[in-house]
Amino acid sequence: MSMTAITSESPAAPPAEAEETFPFVRKCPFAPPEQYAQFREEPVKLIPLATGLRIWAVTGYHNIRALLTDPRVSASRKHANFPFYFNAPPEFRTETSFIGYDMPEHAATRRKAAVTFTNRQVNLLKPKIEQVVDEALDAMAAMEPPVDMHYVLSLRVPMTVICLLLGIPYEDHEFFQTNGTVLLGGTATMEQRQAALVDVNNYLVSLVELKQREPGEDLISRAVAEYRANGEDFTTRDLVNLCRLLMNGGHETTASMLSLGTAALLEHPAELAKLKADPTLVEAATEELVRYLTIGDAAVPRVALEDIELAGATIKAGDGILCLGLTGNRDPEVYENPDELILERGSRKHLGFGHGLHHCIGADLARAEMVLVWSKLFNRFPNLRLAKPFEQIPSKERAIIYGLWGLPVTW
Repeated sequence: MSMTAITSESPAAPPAEAEETFPFVRKCPFAPPEQYAQFREEPVKLIPLATGLRIWAVTGYHNIRALLTDPRVSASRKHANFPFYFNAPPEFRTETSFIGYDMPEHAATRRKAAVTFTNRQVNLLKPKIEQVVDEALDAMAAMEPPVDMHYVLSLRVPMTVICLLLGIPYEDHEFFQTNGTVLLGGTATMEQRQAALVDVNNYLVSLVELKQREPGEDLISRAVAEYRANGEDFTTRDLVNLCRLLMNGGHETTASMLSLGTAALLEHPAELAKLKADPTLVEAATEELVRYLTIGDAAVPRVALEDIELAGATIKAGDGILCLGLTGNRDPEVYENPDELILERGSRKHLGFGHGLHHCIGADLARAEMVLVWSKLFNRFPNLRLAKPFEQIPSKERAIIYGLWGLPVTW
C-alpha cells in the first residue's frame, strides 16, 4: 500500500464548502432561514440560485416597497436573467398573464379580472363562501379523526370558490389541485412542470372555447364580453393564461395560509386562547398571520431595466432581483418584536399580498375565505389539535408558495 506524504511544505487544503444557494430552508416554518441574518448588514446583496444565476436579494420593508413602485424594474419573464430559482420549462417565460406583464399591457389585462375581485364583489360573494366553508366543515366533522385538514378544508374551500368564479365543474377540482401542486411545489422536475402546464392549458382551451360559444355568469364569460364590447383583439391563449393564473393563485396561496396559519395558532396556544375568547379579533388575527408567515416570501421576482442605486448597492440593468418579503414583514424598524405572533397587532401595512402595481388581485377574496374559516373552525372543533408533533409535519421547502404538505389533526 502506498501513501502520499503530507508535509509542512505541501499542506492539505481543507475541502471548499459549497456556497449555499437560494431558496434557503426555514429550519422552523415560523422563522426566517438562518441565512437571512446576513442581510442585516447588507440589505441588497448578490446571492446564488441553484440554477447557477446570481441575482440581487432585496430585503427590508422600505427597500422592497421602494423597488416595487420603481418603473425601472420589470416583471416580464422574457428577460434572460429573470430569477427563476428552479429549472423552468421555456413555457414559463411565455405562458403568463398580467403577473408577468409591465404597463400598459398589465393594466389592460388585469382589468378583465379585477371587476370580480373588488371589495364590493367579494362582499356579495360572502354568503356563498360561507356556505362552502360550512359544507367543508360538515364533511370534516363526519370523518373519523385524525384527518388531513389541508385536503379536507384548506384546499377545498378556496378551490371550490375559484372554480365557481371561473365556471369550472366541481368534479374537476382534483385535476387542478394535483397540477397546481406540481406547478408551484418545490419538488417537481422541469419535465413534470412542463407536462402539468400542457395538461392544464389543454383543459382551459376547451373551457374557454365553450364559454365563448355559451357564455354564462362566470369570470371567463365576462372577460370575453368586455373584450368584445371594447372592440379589443384577444386570443384563446390570452384567456387561458388569465384563467391559469387565477386558478393557481386563487387556491394554492389561500390553502397554504389556512393550513400553516392553523398550525401556527395551535402551536401558540396563548394567542389561540385570545381568538377563542374574542371572536372579533379574527380579522386582525388574519392580517397578523399573513405577516408572520409570509408564504410568498420568494414569489416576487423582478429584472432591472436600468441601473438602480439602492441601499448602497448598484443593481445593473438586466440583473435579476428577488424581493424577500419575509425580511420586510419581520423588519424591526417597522414592527416591534417582529418575530413574535401577536394577533391583536393586525396591521394591513404588511407585504404579505405584495405591493405596488402587482399587489395581489385576490387579496380581499383570500381575506374573506380565511376570516370565515378561522371564525368557524375553532367553534366547530374547540378541542382541535395536531395529530402528530409539528416538527414531524413536512413543509414545502423551495416551493414558490411556502406551506405544509399536509396538516393531520384530531379533536
